Amino acid sequence: MRIHKGLCSSVFVWGVMALLACGQIEAAQKPKPAAKKQPAPRTAPAAKAPAPVDMQALQTQVMLDRAGYSPGEIDGTMGTSTKRALEAYTKNGGKAGALPADAVTAYKVTEQDAAGPFTPIPEDMMEKAKLAALGYASLLEALGERFHSSPALLKRMNPAAKFIAGEDIQVPNVAGTIEPVGPPRGRQSNPSDPAVTTVTVRKATSDLVVTDGTGHVLMYAPVTTGSEHDPLPIGDWKVTGVQKDPKFHYNPDLFWDAEPSHSKATIPPGPNNPVGVVWVDISRPHYGLHGTPEPSTVGKTTSHGCVRLTNWDALKLASLVKPGTKVVFAE
Repeated sequence: MRIHKGLCSSVFVWGVMALLACGQIEAAQKPKPAAKKQPAPRTAPAAKAPAPVDMQALQTQVMLDRAGYSPGEIDGTMGTSTKRALEAYTKNGGKAGALPADAVTAYKVTEQDAAGPFTPIPEDMMEKAKLAALGYASLLEALGERFHSSPALLKRMNPAAKFIAGEDIQVPNVAGTIEPVGPPRGRQSNPSDPAVTTVTVRKATSDLVVTDGTGHVLMYAPVTTGSEHDPLPIGDWKVTGVQKDPKFHYNPDLFWDAEPSHSKATIPPGPNNPVGVVWVDISRPHYGLHGTPEPSTVGKTTSHGCVRLTNWDALKLASLVKPGTKVVFAE
């Protein structure tokens, strides 16, 4: 059959249109691919809330501190130093259950507190020697020393605090009214005779006890003693002098772990001085009882043979001794 040329064209056009329409219908019926899910924006992990303070442990540490049986740095935990101090306290007549209700008190940070000056403290001895003084590195560190506390504890007690002038914060109430178990601090049986007071450092229990001539405990504190490289010199010695805010005469030849490049240097005074705020010299050359810039390490690490206390305990010790006071280093 012969098809008219015009009709053929029309059929072709209509066929094309039908195919296009069919394609459009098919496309319309074909499900569209699901839109690719965009990843949720990343957010920083939420900051961990500070662990709650163990109030019983804090009350125990404040009680011991007030009574003259130092737990070392108050941190709100019943660590080894606190347990040993509590044992010594109860052995000498203290009541372990008489915990103070006023163990925490309010304190307003003053302008003077916040004024500093505060200086970053370098680790290197040669860099320390370049500074004019080794004061506190921060207000938080200064407040920690004042209240015999770890900066971490102060943060836990004041989770929203910025530690700035004018702010009210909660602190351990170390200036309470609990009386020492022994005689009042600083009293001796015979103040004119230093021999009646004895300082005993015990290596096995990492502690120090000061007694008067009648055996009353004037002071108890945790200490850090020597290491295998620099063992505590066991024996009887005497106090030869007391120096507050001492300069430290650094001699690398006396330190087994000194940097080979180090030379002799004078390290300026201050609470971050290697021997803290006080040095009690004894008759054994190069040895003494002293403070520390790192109170959290007392009773937990080793030293270069000397006896290290927290700065506040070292100051208390200095008030109880004088040249001639007997010092016993015991196993």
